[in-house]
Amino acid sequence: MGRTLQNTMINLGLQNACDEAVYQLGLDMEELEEIEEDAGLGNGGLGRLAACFLDSMATLGLAAYGYGIRYEYGIFNQKIRDGWQVEEADDWLRHGNPWEKARPEYMLPVHFYGRVEHSASGAKWIDTQVVLALPYDTPVPGYMNNTVNTMRLWSARAPNDFNLRDFNVGDYIQAVLDRNLAENISRVLYPNDNFFEGKELRLKQEYFVVAATLQDIIRRFKASKFGSTDSVRTVFDSFPDQVAIQLNDTHPAMAIPELMRIFVDIEKLPWDKAWDITKRTFAYTNHTVLPEALERWPVDLVEKLLPRHLQIIYEINQRHLDHIASLFPNDVQRLRRMSLIEEGDTKRINMAHLCIVGSHAVNGVAKIHSEIVKTQVFEDFAALEPEKFQNKTNGITPRRWLLLCNPGLAELIAEKIGEDYVRDLSQLTKLQEFVDDDLFIREVAKVKQENKVKFALYLEKEYKVKINPSSMFDVHVKRIHEYKRQLMNCLHIITMYNRIRRDPAKLFVPRTVIIGGKAAPGYHMAKMIIKLINAVAQVVNNDPMVGSKLKVIFLENYRVSLAEKVIPATDLSEQISTAGTEASGTGNMKFMLNGALTIGTMDGANVEMAEEAGEENLFIFGMRVEDVTWVDRKGYNAQLYYDRLPELKQAVDQIKSGFFSPKDPNLFNDVVNMLFHHDRFKVFADYEAYVKCQEKVSELYLNSKAWTKMVIRNIAAAGKFSSDRTIKEYARDIWHVEPSDLKIPPPNEPRDAGQDKTPNGTAA
Repeated sequence: MGRTLQNTMINLGLQNACDEAVYQLGLDMEELEEIEEDAGLGNGGLGRLAACFLDSMATLGLAAYGYGIRYEYGIFNQKIRDGWQVEEADDWLRHGNPWEKARPEYMLPVHFYGRVEHSASGAKWIDTQVVLALPYDTPVPGYMNNTVNTMRLWSARAPNDFNLRDFNVGDYIQAVLDRNLAENISRVLYPNDNFFEGKELRLKQEYFVVAATLQDIIRRFKASKFGSTDSVRTVFDSFPDQVAIQLNDTHPAMAIPELMRIFVDIEKLPWDKAWDITKRTFAYTNHTVLPEALERWPVDLVEKLLPRHLQIIYEINQRHLDHIASLFPNDVQRLRRMSLIEEGDTKRINMAHLCIVGSHAVNGVAKIHSEIVKTQVFEDFAALEPEKFQNKTNGITPRRWLLLCNPGLAELIAEKIGEDYVRDLSQLTKLQEFVDDDLFIREVAKVKQENKVKFALYLEKEYKVKINPSSMFDVHVKRIHEYKRQLMNCLHIITMYNRIRRDPAKLFVPRTVIIGGKAAPGYHMAKMIIKLINAVAQVVNNDPMVGSKLKVIFLENYRVSLAEKVIPATDLSEQISTAGTEASGTGNMKFMLNGALTIGTMDGANVEMAEEAGEENLFIFGMRVEDVTWVDRKGYNAQLYYDRLPELKQAVDQIKSGFFSPKDPNLFNDVVNMLFHHDRFKVFADYEAYVKCQEKVSELYLNSKAWTKMVIRNIAAAGKFSSDRTIKEYARDIWHVEPSDLKIPPPNEPRDAGQDKTPNGTAA
């Protein structure tokens, strides 16, 4: 979520008033804002996407709730010591959190372990351990519409009789100390991005948020006029018309068997009725195609922790497979591929399959990704129910990612096309008219230069490196992962360094290369990549032959509040994942909206950015998905590229020989060995095209006016990538709700006054 203060002031239309009031008290608002801790309760794009969606849902007047876990410790703070990543606990609640309100009156029990008893009256889950879920509510204000939605985060609490009910007569002190065991559930965020770690505590977290949330939803449904009771029992027929639940990846997949358990075991609905309601309630968003990221929980673990849910999953699977067998008799291979249960050394539950079978809609997050989901990853399921599979291209909120972080550019745009674009970003196309306006071109360049000077000062303060603010700011910020290919960027840096040293007199377009991002603590290769970047920076930044032509900075502790500083100052945005691996990306959109040009592969939303702006206005290079498939089929041979490309050979040899690690020449052996022998993401295969494309970038940068005109074309084409557009599509195609552009009257006005404020009607 990042910080809340400035976002709240902007959405309430109070920023100028607050700035002025605080100034009159002799304080500086920006200094105050820097005191607030980031709420870092997610890992990367998936968590930040949810945050943007909350902002858009409130702005569109949707009655929507965001549910999650109130982690005591969020994503770790990253320190760089001697070039290595070191993790520190993120004690973000140390000074309290003024934005949250505990709601103990809505506390709910969540059950674990135990056993299942079957009788004539149905199944009973008994002898369970109980953990209480305490909700904390954070307000989510819409932009200038007086709507405030709720983000409800659950915190784990031990019941007061925890460990004191049973045999535990003597050791009262130990019993109280053991309360921590229950409360550990919401202690810490698992720091993996695009990687599945099948730990019991993680499964507990996933079920905890799901069980608490579903009880909360059902409580609210029963309290509404729709939860009509027929002789004591609630009638749930209208449930899917009143409730839509979007599963953000498979992490909350246990919601499917949990809702079935509530309907069948507790509310005593017949299976078929319960299943129909469940399917119509859930929709599933897939966020990755990397096999190591797909959740596959061991059956033994689920049986121990959630015995009734395992039985329900088996029943869902049986009926699912019976259906397929009726359509494809004797196709045992198809049954094996489509089963929710994977047989092997350890039986596992494929959570993505559970989500597909238990949802009425499945979507990817960019056109190319949704195609891959349909034609490759889940092709059997898409063949069965093609109408179930959709695309919803991701977006970003223009409130945080333009108004808040880049007020200079936001104001400049408003001067040209008015202020309405903030709620309807498609209006940015009006900027096309000004692409040849010399004054506007100069003003856009001036705003960028001011942002760069400000960020350069920040870097000099934090990193004690002298930055040339007229150099090209070449920025690569995102989680560190092999598929995102920070290594390819690193090879390009080494290549530029070698070119400067080979011919110091030759014209070189000065660059400040900024790389930032966190590596999962257990991801050895990602940590080696960070060390390599820092080792290269050490050599490059201290070589007098290079001087101010090339500087390399690894940005420590990349997070939302730091993104808000670096993105508006960026000239070149690096989006260089191997085609077919980045589901969408959203950083790419933030840079585009903030006046950076993109160097990137035809992957994720880059494809649609090129479609919107014209491919000639992005620096597109490298293999397409088809080329990657072809290389895979013939077998990727890294050695061939190394032998054929002298500059690549030189760079790799320098890493291998210890040029960047003279005290430990073998330090980067693992990295080099990976690049040659098991590089799934084919860095060498795209190196040549990447370097050539970077030469084109430098050439254009020399012509400031042509560069800025291309920037304006990009900003003018960024409208599609508002999360408002994305949410309107979810609302229309999946949730079947109507966004409202009604402005609720503020609390100090009589209730009917608001009707005159804006014409009645709904948003497109």
